[in-house]
Amino acid sequence: MKTIKIITSLIILSMLGNTAFAQNGVEKINYNGFVELSDSLKSYRKKRLINEATFNTFRQEPKTIILDTRSKSAFDEIHIQGAIHINFSDFTKDKLEAIIPDKTIRILIYCNNNFESKKTSLLDKNVRLALNIPTFINLYGYEYKNIFELKGYLKEDETIIPLITNEKK
Repeated sequence: MKTIKIITSLIILSMLGNTAFAQNGVEKINYNGFVELSDSLKSYRKKRLINEATFNTFRQEPKTIILDTRSKSAFDEIHIQGAIHINFSDFTKDKLEAIIPDKTIRILIYCNNNFESKKTSLLDKNVRLALNIPTFINLYGYEYKNIFELKGYLKEDETIIPLITNEKK
């Protein structure tokens, strides 16, 4: 009897396919759409990679924010001075608009892979999975176009970009 239930469940799952749908039949997960958006942004993102000096200059200018999308605990341990925090997993249209109501504002982004550090909150992520990439794509997908991404690998104790550190006890 248990085997029949398992087989029936597998048949039903295979009939539904691998696209997730809400109860009303509206597609809620679109892998191909994400890949298409990502591919369309390759050259745009490349033009928006900025070096340490430019990032440091931009961060001090009006109508600019620094967005840190790492975990709250990582942000609390160390972050760029003046950065605002929203965990990447909390990105929704409403939450982003509450934090960044002006879609034309300049947004600077960075992640662990921009800094060489011994702090656990800045340890390198897999290069292909660095948080800069999905953050850039998602911000653009939510219609924020004025995004700039820190380029390079900077030593925590040598960068001109001021970092705020809260030592863990």
